[in-house]
Amino acid sequence: MLLKKIKLTLLILNFLGILSGSLFAQEDLSHAYPREGVRTLFENERVFAWDVTWLRGVEQPYHRHRYDLAAVYLRYGPIRITRLDGTVNPQNPPFEIPRPFFQPADVIHKEEMVGFPGDVPQRWAIMFDLKDVSGTFVEPVSGSVAAFPRVGSKLAIDNERVLEWVHGWEPEGVDSLMTYERDSLQVMTAPGILQYTFSNGASLTEAFATGEARFISAGTVRAEKAISGTPKAVTIELK
Repeated sequence: MLLKKIKLTLLILNFLGILSGSLFAQEDLSHAYPREGVRTLFENERVFAWDVTWLRGVEQPYHRHRYDLAAVYLRYGPIRITRLDGTVNPQNPPFEIPRPFFQPADVIHKEEMVGFPGDVPQRWAIMFDLKDVSGTFVEPVSGSVAAFPRVGSKLAIDNERVLEWVHGWEPEGVDSLMTYERDSLQVMTAPGILQYTFSNGASLTEAFATGEARFISAGTVRAEKAISGTPKAVTIELK
């Protein structure tokens, strides 16, 4: 009887050791970024911003996404996603571009463009790691309207962390001042030139290329219009 108890105790201890070792191994995995194919865009008190390309033929390590992730895919390309147990996700059909995306923290896997034909495109996205910081919300200032929703905008994602809007700017735009009620991330999905007019009457003109990303602070007030091209974007409001 005593021998059986000893064997059972050793079995339990061995199981707990394996379990704790597995948990430690997962905790010890590196964060998803930076890695080969990833370029740092900016960091502030709310986010880390990354320009991510899944490079053809480059093997990647297992990693753990330590933060909630908001993203905009700008180009489809096939990738292989492998879980920690070695199983591989089935291939999904190509998705429409742009593709707003959200992923909660603590996902563990590796993502690679390995073993695909050389003539297929490399996937490209702008990714934002969301820091665990309480969001700022302001009411529209007098004489202005909320920046979102706006005419022609489509709400793609709404959860406890973000609102992700797909939208564009019409030529000549709207003369109404708009207040960005939340800290926002804006990823340009089609190029063009925008003109901003502020409450004091000053104006600013900026040209944007596809893939450019910027941070817009809560409380920003301005009117916006396209003066060249048909610029489009996905704007991510941070809650």
